Amino acid sequence: MLWIIFMLLLFISSMEMLTQNRWKKQVSAGLLENCTGCVLCSEDNGCITCHHRLFLLIWRDGIRQYGMCVHTCPAGYFGVRGLEVNRCTKCRSPSCESCFSRDFCMKCKDKFYLHKGQCFRQCPPSTAVQPGTRECQETCEPGPWSKWSACTHEGRTCGCKWGVETRVREVPGAAREEGAACPALLETRKCRMRKHCPGGEHPTA
Repeated sequence: MLWIIFMLLLFISSMEMLTQNRWKKQVSAGLLENCTGCVLCSEDNGCITCHHRLFLLIWRDGIRQYGMCVHTCPAGYFGVRGLEVNRCTKCRSPSCESCFSRDFCMKCKDKFYLHKGQCFRQCPPSTAVQPGTRECQETCEPGPWSKWSACTHEGRTCGCKWGVETRVREVPGAAREEGAACPALLETRKCRMRKHCPGGEHPTA
């Protein structure tokens, strides 16, 4: 009886070793396939260094890390060229799809909005979504309206039945610098003029 149990355990152990060896060979083969463009390549860790035009992309699987040489860095990474090796560096924000540097995002993932290199679930206060994009733009809050101007027609303040008067409002300098989309800053409206000019008034300058 003990002999049968011993043989059964030996068989199970042999099968486990065979399975592990096959898995290691598959992993090694897969990694070696990813050694294209490598100057140095490890069976356990993939690419270690790449040709000077390629970027080294490193990712982790548990406690192990693997390297691959790529022409362009994937989404969520940006390329950094160095004297010895070019690397793909991960964007700091997990909601960033494409970044210019570690902390400056250029495109956010779905359901996020981009503003000044950062990704937000909603546009920050004093900003609004640009039409057709997922980018937030500074909103424009002009100052108060000025008083209506004199009613004129072709430079005259009298001598005609109808004229036009206007009013304007200013935009804070910060909003202009941000390129914010502003509402109307000038309004005009029809107004009634004095039909007869007293003393033969001439057109205003």
